[in-house]
Amino acid sequence: MHGLVNRLGLAGMAVASVLLSAQAATGQTTLRIGLAEDPDVLDPTLARTYVGRIVFASLCDKLFDIDENINIVPQLALSHETSEDGRTVVIKLRPGVKFHDGEVMNAEAVKASLERHMTMQGSFRKPELAAVDKVEAVDPLTVRLQLKAPFSPLIAQLTDRAGMVVSPKAAAEAGDKFGLKPVCAGPFRFVERVQQDRIVLEKFPGYWNAANIHVDRVVLRPIIESTVRLANLKSGSLEMIERALATDLPEIRADAKLKVATVPELGYQGITLNIGKSDAGKTAFGKDLRIIQAFSLSLDRDAITKVAFNGEFLPGNQWVSPRNPYYQSKFPIPKRDVAKAKELLKAAGVTSPLTIDFMVPNNPETRQVAEIVQAMAGEAGFDIKIRVTEFATSLKEAEEGRYQAYVLAWSGRVDPDGNAYVFHRTKAPQNYGGYSNPDVDRWLDEARTKSALAERKAVYERIAETLLAEGSIVYLYHRLMIIGHTAKLEGYRQMPDGLIRLTGVKLKP
Repeated sequence: MHGLVNRLGLAGMAVASVLLSAQAATGQTTLRIGLAEDPDVLDPTLARTYVGRIVFASLCDKLFDIDENINIVPQLALSHETSEDGRTVVIKLRPGVKFHDGEVMNAEAVKASLERHMTMQGSFRKPELAAVDKVEAVDPLTVRLQLKAPFSPLIAQLTDRAGMVVSPKAAAEAGDKFGLKPVCAGPFRFVERVQQDRIVLEKFPGYWNAANIHVDRVVLRPIIESTVRLANLKSGSLEMIERALATDLPEIRADAKLKVATVPELGYQGITLNIGKSDAGKTAFGKDLRIIQAFSLSLDRDAITKVAFNGEFLPGNQWVSPRNPYYQSKFPIPKRDVAKAKELLKAAGVTSPLTIDFMVPNNPETRQVAEIVQAMAGEAGFDIKIRVTEFATSLKEAEEGRYQAYVLAWSGRVDPDGNAYVFHRTKAPQNYGGYSNPDVDRWLDEARTKSALAERKAVYERIAETLLAEGSIVYLYHRLMIIGHTAKLEGYRQMPDGLIRLTGVKLKP
């Protein structure tokens, strides 16, 4: 591991040296950002990683975005209007927008992108837009969406990848290889990608808001080891790092050359359990729901956050945090109860330690959490076998059911539907646990038709009552998204989704 860390550090210095020379020669500003993982495919239709969303924030504008207070604000769209029956949504588009290939962004382009999201093989946007029946280009700057039923989360969905508009010409020419050279309408255009090493973007002169983009070049480097990311930031080889460790906060705050931006995440950290995805689930958590309950009761969520994160993170037990208006206070965070966990295992017929294949993405915080879980669950009668796996590979393993438990974070969405539906609806794309319950399916669908908070929350209460007893995700805590950056960076504003937006950001010499 030390050899890998050293190689990553040396590679970083080599790339930094080349970039500094180029920057000095051209007078351009280059912003180097350390990522916690290497993103998956850079195609908004097919992508599914949080770290990929950080790249997309610079590469692909969306119809809508969010502000610091999680309000939805226009981006490629200027406005939207929903009919009284909730079945028609009219979106007015921003004029004068161009894609990186020079093509015009208009209603036909939006129609093509939305239909691509809805129909392309392997699309992870399809369930997010499932309520859309038809997309119509009314005129060059007006799009009309006809819905199958009222769908309250729709505009919130369009603040993320479902709302990203790609060049129809480039998408048609590239097909399923579009992610190798994405063409969007964001502030930066794609230059190159070297897998596991770097993604390079450059300022797009034709961007609709180019006057507020002050960085010429962005280099995003995946550096798994957080200690190496921080060392590169401190040495000046990087100007910014995402997801710094909570335990590094005192060090960053004490360094006058650095600044830190933090925000509580919209999502959660949890452990996904294979209860019906494959045969591997039938011998453990899928065998008896009391095994799920025993596992949850074996864990002390408050202790996990204190030991691993200096108490900076917020313990939780639902898909939204206790500070979210949709949190169900009727079901508070359970206290650890090892005796009860043992009783449940015995009642489920478990007479000796139950061996669990525990898949863990390869980053320091996740590994530490896994070790704490291993020790806690071990006291209740679980024999946890940790299997550290590269992140993108772990997603494939989960998708194919080659695991029994899996530490998986969800970066979160503005609307609670985005934190629940795709994980718990029968056969939804990110239902890695293989959970299926017709009642929960019906309630998840019903919540999408309600617009008033009180009405929707009442539906989610029924969902929570069932999922917390038998669902395939054991929720643990809600992270603090920590962005460290050089003090030379001015104008940076952190949004609640934790993503890095570079509009208005300047890098002093």
